[in-house]
Amino acid sequence: MIIQSKKIDTSNTRIDNQIKKIITGVEPDPFHVLGAHHHPSGSEKGIIVRTFIPGAKAVSVLDLDPDKKISAQMLLPDGFFEALLPDKQEIFPYRLQVDFKNSQRATFYDCYSFTPILTEFDFHLFNQGDHDQIYEKLGAHPLTHQGINGFLFAVWAPSASRVSVIGDFNQWNGLRHQMRNRGTSGIWELFIPHLGTGQIYKFEVRTQTGDLLIKSDPYAFFFEKRPKSASITYDLRNFEWTDHDWMKERAERESLSQPMAIYEVHLGSWRRRFEQGNRWLSYREAAEELIAYVKEMGFNAIEFMPMAEHPFDASWGYQVTGFYAPTSRFGTPDDFMYLVDSCHAADLTVILDWVPAHFPKDAHGLEYFDGTHLYEHSDPRQGLHQDWDTLIFNYGRNEVKNFLVANALFWLDKYHIDGLRIDAVASMIYLDYSRKEGEWIPNCYGGRENLEAIEFIKTLNSKVYKAFPGAITIAEESTAWPGVTSPVHLGGLGFMFKWNMGWMHDMLTFMSKDSIHRRFHMDNLTFALLYAFHENFILPLSHDEVVHGKGALLSKMPGDDWQKFANLRLLFGYMYGEPGKKILFMGGEFGQWHEWDHDQALQWDLLQYEPHKKLQHFVKDLNKVYLAEPAMHEFDFDPKGFEWIDFRDTDASIISFIRRGNDPDQILLFIFNFTSVPRMQYRIGAPLSGYYREILNSDATCYGGSNIGLEGGIMADNHPWHGQPCLLNLNIPPLGMLILKPIRD
Repeated sequence: MIIQSKKIDTSNTRIDNQIKKIITGVEPDPFHVLGAHHHPSGSEKGIIVRTFIPGAKAVSVLDLDPDKKISAQMLLPDGFFEALLPDKQEIFPYRLQVDFKNSQRATFYDCYSFTPILTEFDFHLFNQGDHDQIYEKLGAHPLTHQGINGFLFAVWAPSASRVSVIGDFNQWNGLRHQMRNRGTSGIWELFIPHLGTGQIYKFEVRTQTGDLLIKSDPYAFFFEKRPKSASITYDLRNFEWTDHDWMKERAERESLSQPMAIYEVHLGSWRRRFEQGNRWLSYREAAEELIAYVKEMGFNAIEFMPMAEHPFDASWGYQVTGFYAPTSRFGTPDDFMYLVDSCHAADLTVILDWVPAHFPKDAHGLEYFDGTHLYEHSDPRQGLHQDWDTLIFNYGRNEVKNFLVANALFWLDKYHIDGLRIDAVASMIYLDYSRKEGEWIPNCYGGRENLEAIEFIKTLNSKVYKAFPGAITIAEESTAWPGVTSPVHLGGLGFMFKWNMGWMHDMLTFMSKDSIHRRFHMDNLTFALLYAFHENFILPLSHDEVVHGKGALLSKMPGDDWQKFANLRLLFGYMYGEPGKKILFMGGEFGQWHEWDHDQALQWDLLQYEPHKKLQHFVKDLNKVYLAEPAMHEFDFDPKGFEWIDFRDTDASIISFIRRGNDPDQILLFIFNFTSVPRMQYRIGAPLSGYYREILNSDATCYGGSNIGLEGGIMADNHPWHGQPCLLNLNIPPLGMLILKPIRD
C-alpha cells in the first residue's frame, strides 16, 4: 500500500538554508538535515525523513512493514525529498525505494538513518596520540550496525568543511554520501549499508576555501594497482593463519643471541616471468619459489624492501602512499598473509622495511590532505626532504604520531610480521640532515636534534616490545648517535638492532683496493672492531651499495675474474666471521655482474657458469656453518665473544681472531689473507692444544678456489705465539679465509 506523505511546512528559513547547503555540498554536518528527525512542531507528531539523492525522480520510505510505504515529497528538483511518518515516534533504520530519471529502481537502507559508531573514548585516545588500534576505527571496515551489514568509513580531516565518500557505488558524486562531522575530534564518519568488499572508493574533501580534493584513504587496507590510486574495501578477518606455534615460540625468543642470516629482497625484481611479458611473481608464487630458494641457501630470515602501497616503481617502495596496505602489484592482502604464513611454516623470520621518515607529494596522498598541512610541516625548512623531494611527517602532532605508531603495530598484528627495519632514521632525528646553514630551524633549545621525532621513535619501540614480545626493530641509522640500541628507560632510542653503515662503507672501500695496496689501508678493515660492541649491530651488504652507478658487489672486486670471485668469497667470509648479525642483498650470493635494476630480474642465467654456481655453493655452506656454530652468534654484542689473535701483520695483510660461544668448548678461529699471495707455514697463535679441524676454506675447489689449505685439519704445537699458549703452522690460501675448530677428545 502506497501512502502519500502529508505535506510538510518547509517555510522554516533555517531548514531552507540547510537544504541549500546540502544540495550545494557546503553543509558541514549533513546529519542535522538528512535522515530521520522528530517533527519540530508541537502540533504535528511523527518522524520527518529527508533524503538527498541526485538523479532521483521519486522516493518512497519503506516502513518495517513491507506492505506499506510512504511516498516522499520532492522539495527541489535537484533530488531533495521529504516525508512525514506520522505514526512513528522512534527513529529506526529504514529503507528507501528510489526511482531514478534513467528508469532504474533501487531499494536500500538510508545511511542517514543510522546512529554514530565511533566513541568519545576513541576520539580522546586518537587526539592524544595513544590509540594503538586506530586502524580498527579509521579507514573502511565491514561491520553489522543496528542489524544491518555494511561498511563504516572514517577519516581524520579536521580543517575540511565537508567530506564525502565517493566511488562507483554513487557514480563518484560527492553530494551523495556526505559524512558525519564528529566535532572537535576532526574525524568524519559514515556507515554505508549494503556495501561489500571490493568496492573502489576515495574521499572527496572540501576545503575551507571551497576547493575539492580527491584523496585516497590513509588507512585503506587495499588499493588499485598503479597507476590507478583508488582505495578498495577489504575484510582482513578471513585469512586462516597456521603459524600459532611460530608466534608462541617467537614471543619467548632471545633474538640477541640467535643467528640471523637475512636475505634482503625486492620482490618485484627477484625473479620474473619472461615468457609472460616479464611480469612479477605474485605473493603466492613467491611463497613457493622464494621460500624454497632461501631455505636451500641457508638463510633464516627474509627482509622485504617496502611492501606498503606506492605509486612509483623506481622508489623501490620507499615513497609510500598506502601505509596500511600491502602493494596490490603482487596480489591481495590475503595473498601477502599467505606469503608470511608460509615463511613461518618454513621457520623463516619476516622483516619488513618500514618508512616513517617521509612521504611523496602525489595528489591523492597525504599532502595537504584537508586543505592544510595536516600530516606534514608547513615550513619547508621542516617539512621538505630535499634529497628525495618528499614531505616530512610532523611528529609533534599527536594524531600524526598515532597514525605512524599504530601503523607499525598494524603490520605486526594483522600480518604477523616479525620485525621492522626503519628506514632513514638519521634524516628523522637531525633537523639539519642534508641541509645547509639557514635551511633548517633549530629546536626549542637551539639544537639540531628533532625532539619530536626522537620522542616518536622511543614511543614506537616501547609500544612494539610491550605489545609484541619477540618482535624486533632495526634502525638504518648512519651516524654516531649514541644509544640507538639502548633501552628507552636508559635514555636510548630503544631499537633492538642497528645497521652498521660505517662497516659496510669501510669494507667495500678496503675490498675495492688492489690486494698489493691493501697493507696501506688495514685500518679500514679493523676500525669497526673499535666500536663493534657499542651497539647491537647488523652487518649489511645491502641494495644501497649496488645501485646508482656503484656496480654489483662482484664488479667492485679488483683483479681478474678468478680474483674477483675469490675476493667476494673473502668479503662474505669476513662479514660472517665478525660480531654482528648478517644481511645480504639478493644477487650477491651468486655474483651478479650487473648492478641491481628494479625493472629486471636477477641474472639467474649466470648460474649455468661454474664460478657463479660455486660462489652460490660457498654462501650456502657459509650459512650452514653460521647457523650451526654458536660461537658465531651467541656473543655478537659482548666483547667476551671476540678476541684478536693478530692484526698487526699489515705487510702480509693477514688478520686472525677467535670467536667464542657460551659453552667454553665453543671456539672458532678465523684466519684471513687479503693478498693474492699464498702464505705457507704461516704461524698463528692458538688458544688450545690438540687438533683443529678445518670446517670451512673459501679456497676449496668446490667453491672455485685453488685448494690451498690444511687438508682437513692440523695439530697445534705447544709453543706460545701471539699471546696464545699454542701455535699453528698454516698454509693460508690466497685471497682466502679459513675457519678452524678445536676438537676435544
